[in-house]
Amino acid sequence: MKLDILAIGAHPDDVEMSCAGTLMKHLAMGYRCGILDLTRGELGTRGSAETRDQESAAAALVMGITVRSNLGMKDGFFRNDEEHQLMLMEVIRKFRPGVVLANALSDRHPDHGRAARLVQDTCFLSGLSKIKTFEGSVPQEAWRPKTVLHYIQDHNLKPDLLVDISPFKEKKMEAILAYRSQFYNEASQEPETYISKPKFLEALEGRMLLWGKIVGATYAEGFNTRRETGIRDLLLLD
Repeated sequence: MKLDILAIGAHPDDVEMSCAGTLMKHLAMGYRCGILDLTRGELGTRGSAETRDQESAAAALVMGITVRSNLGMKDGFFRNDEEHQLMLMEVIRKFRPGVVLANALSDRHPDHGRAARLVQDTCFLSGLSKIKTFEGSVPQEAWRPKTVLHYIQDHNLKPDLLVDISPFKEKKMEAILAYRSQFYNEASQEPETYISKPKFLEALEGRMLLWGKIVGATYAEGFNTRRETGIRDLLLLD
């Protein structure tokens, strides 16, 4: 199945916390959207890889995402090299997305920036017909997405593009909370982490409010791009 938008995250929950509203908005508009997790998040302090598998499936159900895959790369240790590029290229050529959403170019977690560069480089290389990949035994055709956008995560980056997600904000928070092992629970006996503190989710909501205000909406999500973005019709601008 060809996808219009493929959101890629280094870890399960990256996409939910950063661009779930954008995905749900485009699903509601009739576009085909999917998620690809690079790792199972097995190095996370709270929960386990099996826990994260269950939580990511629950979050996809909340969002209405029917296409979600996991490449099983090694959490913390995957690289932007030929081996990992070819793994990712097979998925890009399989789903042939027009738009790819990827991790932040710079962020607190080193996996995020590394994943951003891996996705950016692989999307370009995927368009080169002399690089051979296969789906089963069938050769895949070259495919290069039109656009790669990087969602903003922990670092306070200035967005190049803002998407109004106001009608989908509550569903986004529901999808995030599907990762219940990750977030604040006063009854939990697991160690406190950066994202399990009580105010973490309030901070996420606050930033969506700030970005929404900038574009005359209630809530928005922000993205960066490494290249200038053109538009064919000025009247499409909000």
